Amino acid sequence: MLIAIIVIIVIVLLVVGWVIGQYNTLVKMRNKIEGAWAQIDVQLKRRYDLIPNLVETVKGYASHERETLEAVIQARNMAVSADGPAAQAKNENILTGALKSLFAVSEAYPDLKANENFLQLQEELRGTEDRIAYARQYYNDSVLRYNTKIEVFPSSVIANSFNFTEREYFEADDESRGNVEVSF
Repeated sequence: MLIAIIVIIVIVLLVVGWVIGQYNTLVKMRNKIEGAWAQIDVQLKRRYDLIPNLVETVKGYASHERETLEAVIQARNMAVSADGPAAQAKNENILTGALKSLFAVSEAYPDLKANENFLQLQEELRGTEDRIAYARQYYNDSVLRYNTKIEVFPSSVIANSFNFTEREYFEADDESRGNVEVSF
């Protein structure tokens, strides 16, 4: 009788320990996703801070390209106000398209292309874009691991019991997936 009680207590302790371990793993993974999203946010903030400087530099050379400059500012403002990965991705893709137009405008102004300020801002923006791409990849990798963990058995039982929900990926739109045209 005593041995049976000890075995039951050990089994209960093992099950409780396993549940606690699974729960803690899910919390760590969820927090990792939130940290990854914060890193995307940091890089996007850096991008948003660079854009007005870039636009001001271009304004001096391309004052009659007002539409393009306004489109960049409007896209930036939309991206700043986006909420959640899906809306953020959509608005970021619009901003990327507007920036491509801005850089296309710069091709028409040789003095602008040679301007040290413009070149430095363009290089900063390029570096920031690389950081954003890395942060997006890290975020999506974290979401993949987390979503997989909450869907596979037996951790799905714990995830469902404690309301761990699936997270959204930061996805590119169809236009962003197309080929990039480079011309010299």
